[in-house]
Amino acid sequence: MNKKSKELAIHDKDTGSSEFQIAELTSKIKNLSIHIKKFKKDKHSSVGLLKAVNKRKKLLDYLKKNKLDSYQNVITKLNLRK
Repeated sequence: MNKKSKELAIHDKDTGSSEFQIAELTSKIKNLSIHIKKFKKDKHSSVGLLKAVNKRKKLLDYLKKNKLDSYQNVITKLNLRK
């Protein structure tokens, strides 16, 4: 659990909220991006990166549709483009 995830968590033991999941996926995406820049031929990690990006996109779409204020909060705290 990183700092951004703790900020976006709804309560202490929160692991399932969309906000928390987006924060965790964002840190995973950053780590995988760094890894893939070093190891360009690692196709398994690039597939994992693609899956993480798609899952985060779906969660962001869900938040935008159902909780607009929370969506805007997540976008600003994680410095995501949208």
